[in-house]
Amino acid sequence: MVTPQQIRLVKGSWRRLQGIQPETIAGLFYARLFASHPALRKMFPADMEAQYRKLMDMLHTMVLRLDHLEELTAEIAAMAARHEGYGVKPVHYKYVGDALLWTLEKGLGKDWTQEVALAWQESYATLTASMLEEA
Repeated sequence: MVTPQQIRLVKGSWRRLQGIQPETIAGLFYARLFASHPALRKMFPADMEAQYRKLMDMLHTMVLRLDHLEELTAEIAAMAARHEGYGVKPVHYKYVGDALLWTLEKGLGKDWTQEVALAWQESYATLTASMLEEA
């Protein structure tokens, strides 16, 4: 369960990332994901520009509404169904989480503290659990 303090840390760190071009963050994320798990590349389009926007929009929505995830139940269920249709397996959520945390660490630099890392880990775990439950 994500605590109110962790929600504040996630939202605050996300705000700090808003000064970085979304394509840079998303590009770094996908580069890490595909370098670590090359087989996943075939699940994505050749032109990743739209995918970069989807990732950043989804992250932004989840972060903004992290303290009210119950309001996103229908969106989470739809996203889980789409991902299942793309061939996403439960283990892929771990790969994505690893790439996301790595990307956030690189983007936040010295602001990536143990507390911030734990807050993001817990938030991602909560979202993942919701998606897997819906899938």
